[in-house]
Amino acid sequence: MCTLKLVIHRAAHEIGGNCIELTSSTGQSLLLDAGRPLDAPVGVTEGLVPTTLDTSASVEGLLLSHPHQDHYGLLGVLPAAWPVYAGAACEKLVKLTGRIFGVTPPQHFNSWKSGVPFAIGPFTITPYLIDHSAFDAYMLLIEAHGKRLLYSGDFRMHGRKGKLVRDIMANPPENLDALIMEGTNLGSDKPSCSEVELENRFVDLFRNTKGRVFVSWSAQNIDRTVTLYRACLQSNRVLVIDLYTAEVLEVLAKFGRLPRPGWRNLKVVVTSSFARVYRNAGREDFVARMAKFGIAADKLAATPSKWVIMTRPSLIRDYEFKGVMPTQEDSWCWSMWSGYLSKDDGQKVKSWFDSGQSQPYHIHTSGHASTDDLQKFAQVMNPRVLIPIHGLAWDSEASGFPPILRLADGQYSYI
Repeated sequence: MCTLKLVIHRAAHEIGGNCIELTSSTGQSLLLDAGRPLDAPVGVTEGLVPTTLDTSASVEGLLLSHPHQDHYGLLGVLPAAWPVYAGAACEKLVKLTGRIFGVTPPQHFNSWKSGVPFAIGPFTITPYLIDHSAFDAYMLLIEAHGKRLLYSGDFRMHGRKGKLVRDIMANPPENLDALIMEGTNLGSDKPSCSEVELENRFVDLFRNTKGRVFVSWSAQNIDRTVTLYRACLQSNRVLVIDLYTAEVLEVLAKFGRLPRPGWRNLKVVVTSSFARVYRNAGREDFVARMAKFGIAADKLAATPSKWVIMTRPSLIRDYEFKGVMPTQEDSWCWSMWSGYLSKDDGQKVKSWFDSGQSQPYHIHTSGHASTDDLQKFAQVMNPRVLIPIHGLAWDSEASGFPPILRLADGQYSYI
């Protein structure tokens, strides 16, 4: 009998660190993601590969659902001979981050196109571009030996690309044997308002703040960058980004009409610490090019009502050195998951603004689907079994879903 063997090497009972293996009845294997655990200490690489993953074996392909470290962060410690498949923009972002931090993946990358099936050994894969806080995120339909499996990756329906998921729901893949689905927001009350709603809130904040508005957000959350830029245009402010964010936008310019260095109401602050990182990586040309669109940090202390300023811990020292200090007339906004604010980096940022008595705000929406949207999506997909992954509350929040096959890390099942 032709079957597919499925093993969740990691993330059956945790958020992040996804690593799933499918093996055909003829012995060929396919990996879905190879993520770094979210709780792995910074700088640590040893001991992160799941013990049930045989790195001495060959795989037909390693598919990356999107460019977040908890889905691709193990590439640097996996065999160079394992071929990687991903979206073209995903490859660019993974390699960009690797160049800056000296951990460029050794594998050869192959790119796909949304909605276009392709074959790897006995497997046929159809990637579907979807909505997530990561740019170039995909669901993956995998077919082999007459079996059909959909891997959700990470997704949501309330971002700027939510229509992509709704389109899949309007024309769902038929006769699914299994749906491997994330459940990050099950049992939580994380916000799921739209980016348009956030844009309106930012416009109000920018217009009602007398001084500068400092914002902390992820450089790779392109939806959020677009939201902030659009809010700046409406409030006649200038969005100030760092070198890394500038490069992210420049790299992605070919993949969509996104704000980028050189556009109006957008400036790049060239700080000494970030410039040093780029120069140490042999990227002096990039620093020089961005300087043409740049603004000196000390200028941010003047005409305060003009600026919306990216803020992260690595920028604070340079800001202080140039006389940029938070004041009571400034606002600061944490535009990431509130849980990150309790960690060391978040506390450093908070303490800096507390010292200046700046008014704090939390304006954010989740990068993951709400419980209601997860249930709606799973019901429409109507799989024979739903295999939970990437969540903490599946055992207590299982009602409202198709029949669930609950696996532990390292436990295998046949589809």
